[in-house]
Amino acid sequence: MLGGARSGKSAHAEGLLPADEEVLYVATGRRDPTDPEWTARIDAHIARRPHTWRTVEASRELADVVRAAKGATLVDDVATWLTGVMDAAGAWEGAGLDLVRREGAMLVEAVAATEARVVLVSSEVGLGVVPHTRSGRLFRDELGALNTALAQRCDEVLLLVAGIPMRLR
Repeated sequence: MLGGARSGKSAHAEGLLPADEEVLYVATGRRDPTDPEWTARIDAHIARRPHTWRTVEASRELADVVRAAKGATLVDDVATWLTGVMDAAGAWEGAGLDLVRREGAMLVEAVAATEARVVLVSSEVGLGVVPHTRSGRLFRDELGALNTALAQRCDEVLLLVAGIPMRLR
């Protein structure tokens, strides 16, 4: 599930999975106690999830969580996860990209190997302007490459624009 910011991709992805069954919701957003607005966004996501869903917070270990998944799993979202991986690798200026790419490749392999139904949410970064900063361009390039590799392994690929899903595959 790809889409721009505030396109409705998370809510649409949630609607693809059964509300009355156990679903593993993998949250990749890291809480920041100094950012009340971000905390409110996380809390809003939690509040709308069905009570039958179990949430795990995954930062670097996302590939392990996906590989071990047994049932319906929702990862929200790959872009936020990649941000954390780039932070941990110190890759915003270009150093550490080998580690970032290895982590991405491990995620792609885990998605390909799992027998669980996995719904991935990610930001589509290829439709906007070229970012002004080096780190912005680097992130766009890395996320674009990761989204491409994941899409090649997925049975279905949807793009949400203005809350309207379009099936790409």
